[in-house]
Amino acid sequence: MLKKLIFPFLIALNISFQGFALDSYIRINQLGYTPHSLKRAVLLSESDVSVTRFSVHDALTYEKLGEYNSIRTFGAFEKYKAVFILDFSAFTTTGAFYLKTEHCFSPTIFIANKVYQHTADFMLNFLRQQRCGYNPVLNNYCHQNDGIPFSLIKPVEIPNTKKISKQKSKIILPPPPVSSDFMGGWHDASSHIKYGATSAGAIFQLLYAYRMNSLAFQDNYDANGLAFANKIPDVLDEAKWGLEWLLKMYPDDDKLYIQVGDNREKDSLTLPANDMTDYGWGKGAERPVYNASGVPDGGAARNKNNGVASIAGKYAAAFALGSDLLRAYYPTFADVLEKKAYKLYAYGMQLPGVCQSISLSDKTTYDEHNWTDDMQLAATQLYQLSFDSKYLSDASNFGRMEPVSPWLFADTVSRYQWFPLTNYAHYVLANSEKPELKNEFLQNIKFGLKRAALRQQDNPFGVGVPMFWNSNSYVASLATQCNLYRRYAADSTFLSMETSLVDWLFGCNPWGVSMVVDLPHNANTPKNTYAALWQKAYIEPLGGLVSGPIKSKLSWADYADELHAKTTNEPSIYASSCMLYLLASKQLESNISQKNVSYLQGGIVRTDSLKKQICLVFSGHNFTDGQKKIRKTLDKNKIRASFFVSGDFLRNSKNKSYIKYLIKKQHYIGPHSDSHLAYCSADNKSQLLVDRRFFMTDLQDNYKALERWKINKTTANFFVPPFELYNDTISTWAQQAGIQLLCYTPKTHSYADNSFPEMREKYFSSNEIFDEIVKVEASESLNGHILLFHLGTDHRRTDKFYAHLESLVTMLKQKGYTFVRVNDAIEQ
Repeated sequence: MLKKLIFPFLIALNISFQGFALDSYIRINQLGYTPHSLKRAVLLSESDVSVTRFSVHDALTYEKLGEYNSIRTFGAFEKYKAVFILDFSAFTTTGAFYLKTEHCFSPTIFIANKVYQHTADFMLNFLRQQRCGYNPVLNNYCHQNDGIPFSLIKPVEIPNTKKISKQKSKIILPPPPVSSDFMGGWHDASSHIKYGATSAGAIFQLLYAYRMNSLAFQDNYDANGLAFANKIPDVLDEAKWGLEWLLKMYPDDDKLYIQVGDNREKDSLTLPANDMTDYGWGKGAERPVYNASGVPDGGAARNKNNGVASIAGKYAAAFALGSDLLRAYYPTFADVLEKKAYKLYAYGMQLPGVCQSISLSDKTTYDEHNWTDDMQLAATQLYQLSFDSKYLSDASNFGRMEPVSPWLFADTVSRYQWFPLTNYAHYVLANSEKPELKNEFLQNIKFGLKRAALRQQDNPFGVGVPMFWNSNSYVASLATQCNLYRRYAADSTFLSMETSLVDWLFGCNPWGVSMVVDLPHNANTPKNTYAALWQKAYIEPLGGLVSGPIKSKLSWADYADELHAKTTNEPSIYASSCMLYLLASKQLESNISQKNVSYLQGGIVRTDSLKKQICLVFSGHNFTDGQKKIRKTLDKNKIRASFFVSGDFLRNSKNKSYIKYLIKKQHYIGPHSDSHLAYCSADNKSQLLVDRRFFMTDLQDNYKALERWKINKTTANFFVPPFELYNDTISTWAQQAGIQLLCYTPKTHSYADNSFPEMREKYFSSNEIFDEIVKVEASESLNGHILLFHLGTDHRRTDKFYAHLESLVTMLKQKGYTFVRVNDAIEQ
């Protein structure tokens, strides 16, 4: 009898596990999707399952919001027996959601216009961390003895008739230790070597991202990388840091240097200040600075140098664009850059060919094979400076020598064999005022992208990039090229591929890993990076794009988030800079300007600072003595305000008529927690008093109370925390629930209208609050301010500020301010 009972139970249990497969996963873009963008997820299953429908659910309430059959069956791929592409582009509601099939759930999916906001600036964190000389992250100095100009061979002279490749090189003895100043710039990756090629490439990408998308960048740091605004966009501060070092690498017309340090550095995982590499002049002493020789160079492993044009062109392009964009801030510095750009271009014209990096003991050089793209880029930038047709002609001719980036047609490449990975010069020419030139280079670009589009069909993720070393750089570069083509050709042919590439970088890949460290925050991003600051000081390389998956003998692509996985998990300056244009462009496509809204620890604390408008916000829980006065003031002045109320407030029958009034007058009503318990300590906001489960349950209950009044999360997606207390974690939890945390604008003390005398130094009288508001208005304006007050106060406060609300509103209206609801101010 027992057996008869157990057997059906086991069958049922087995069916249950089959129905919800433990070996099935849905991969998504963890950063999120904009409302009207292409939205796809990839379902991977190690079992041979079938998927015909999927549904979209609210992440907080679990409500089913839609069901779809827009599924493409890919079939088997690698170890997965069944793969499906789920398209939910038709779902355009903003918030936090998840996908569900009969086999599995997806991670939380975010849909919002702001998913790319701040992301381009976030990438700059990694470059600040890589600074050599003064490092603002470590707050110390390193490599202060850089360096000694050093040549392993006799530099080539400018030829008349002889070919460079036939000239012989001669090993010379090390020079005496007479050092020059080569401090500055960035360490390339985990090593402390500084390469001119990758630095110049990174600098250009910073500058180009700003030129094309200037409104996407903020000013939060100064020139030294410290958290003090200096009225210069941070991206230009960082580019200038690199340019100052690059100028040191070209001190005179006939002296061009390419690299500081070499692979004799035995332990790349030391903190920069602790680098004790001995290059022959003592431990931690001077490092060699190698010149651009123009002939095969190096130690036992010679490179394939046959000119200097590749490095001269890169420097010249960075200098030319830098002089243009920095002139408004540093005119004298810009003059120097411009003069150097012209001289470097002429130098490159005299010595065509490639100049590779130096390696003494192995073959791990940056094995660059092309140079015409570098001279083409320099020519385009000099043309934009001078409008001299000579440079436009040169750029066109160089472009015709390499009409398509060679790596787009390659199945294997050596390290940076064709570098840089994006030929920005083609896009400059594709924007030419000459129709024939514009059409010629648009067609060249399109031809290369078509090749990538063919390759993307080989995998379910739509990634048209072979898994080379540093594959993530190639993915970011190809996405950038798709975006630029769409921008200049007004042709969305490659939008699908662009979307797939971006999705791949942010987690829609076999491993479900966003390849940028801590972007998005608290998501599945690399945790065990091959980076010195992480492994020695536990400082995450924030904003670092790791090298990425690589093809192996057994797999299309392998990736490991492991401490010693240098091949796949090492961030670098060039890779990270590859993301700048792409993210800035995506932000502006969503019509999000960082100047519109101010954030503090993830919460909105100010709306548009350029508009003379104010948001009156009232929070309500158990004290309601100010309701009548507030109502009278709002009605008299025809103001629509915003009210954030707790579940307890909503359930209190005494507030029923007031809630009806708020709805009738179309005031904004949003959540303020259910039971109004503090989420974090008032004395130490970093100290949490609740866990995530409590927070989510509390918020769910608050929304249930709102829904009784037909107010749902779609229309009430802003949230004021209880006691107006929160930290980064609370705002992240709110985001994961699909809502945006909001709080008062600092300085005015409006929030202290519920304080009482027994609170001593934390008590503010109504006159003090009023005067402080007037003071702030006079000194910096109240544009975009969120003035938060309370619907009532403790009986111990007899000096009620709501009695002064009419006077405050009258005064502010006389000064020309208008009053708007928070949703209107933020979503305009």
